[in-house]
Amino acid sequence: MMQWMGVIVRFIVSALVLIVVSWLSPGFVVRGGFVGALIAAVVIAALGYIVEALLGDRISPQSRGIVGFITAAVVIYVAQFIIPNLLSVNLLGALIAAFVIGLIDAVVPTVLR
Repeated sequence: MMQWMGVIVRFIVSALVLIVVSWLSPGFVVRGGFVGALIAAVVIAALGYIVEALLGDRISPQSRGIVGFITAAVVIYVAQFIIPNLLSVNLLGALIAAFVIGLIDAVVPTVLR
């Protein structure tokens, strides 16, 4: 039960991070309020999980580096095609979002990839 609570809290934090990033980053828009951000967080986390499963965890943003950063930006950019009504991202927005999420993730670990 506590494990599920941890996952729920991490998704809530991730959704809040996406809302903050949408305020800070030009070219990164989350629609649908908190629910839209929560759905976007789930989609981004799922895509990140798939990418890590296919390419290995060395590309994980947790191991950072330029490859992890670029991977995070690509995952964020691709997510908009899965949920186009909730997320709109241009290339610069994806890069800025990956950077801001990386900074926030260094302080408050989230499930965003």
